[in-house]
Order: sequence, then C-alpha cells, then structure tokens
Amino acid sequence: MAMTDSQYHQLADEMFKAIDDAIELAIDEQDADVDIDASGNVLQLEFEDQSKIVINKQEPLHQIWVATLQGGYHFSYVDGKWIDERNGGEFMPFVLESIYRQGGIKLDL
Repeated sequence: MAMTDSQYHQLADEMFKAIDDAIELAIDEQDADVDIDASGNVLQLEFEDQSKIVINKQEPLHQIWVATLQGGYHFSYVDGKWIDERNGGEFMPFVLESIYRQGGIKLDL
C-alpha cells in the first residue's frame, strides 16, 4: 500500500526532529560548532569549516534527499526504514557518519 503525503511528512518530520534534538544536545555537551537552519522542507547543518549537510524532503517522490561533501543521496521508505536507493544503506547511520566526518560531532540517536 502506498504511503500518503501525511504519513510521509510525519515520518520525515520525526527524523528531522531527532537529528535536530541530537545536535542541540551535542552543542551543549560537546561544545559542537554547528549551525542548524530548519525551514520548511529543509534541514541545513553548517559546520565550523563552512561545509554543509543539507537534508530535504522531496514530497512528490516521498523521498528524503541528502547532500554532503561526498555527494547527493536519495532515500526511500522501504519496510519501515529509509534506504538509499543506490547502495541500500540506511538513512540515520549514514547521516550520523556524515555529521561526524564533516563536523567531528559524534551523535547518539
């Protein structure tokens, strides 16, 4: 059964909030230097070296797209998980590794 737009937004918003909350905690606990800009369908993280990770909702496709220094990735919701359509990796471990690689920030989710 296909996902509805409202289900898609709920799942994506929960993930955005989990990332935002974990980064806020890292800022407090690790004195992490990262700016968070959440507006509309985009969550943008800017690190001390001015590099960015941009996570955005692609509502028409029911996907989440992530842009990092390593490239762009498209995640679709499959069997209860957000999966990269190219390499089969899961969204959250990928994003946590990307945040660590670009910003040196270790997050626990």
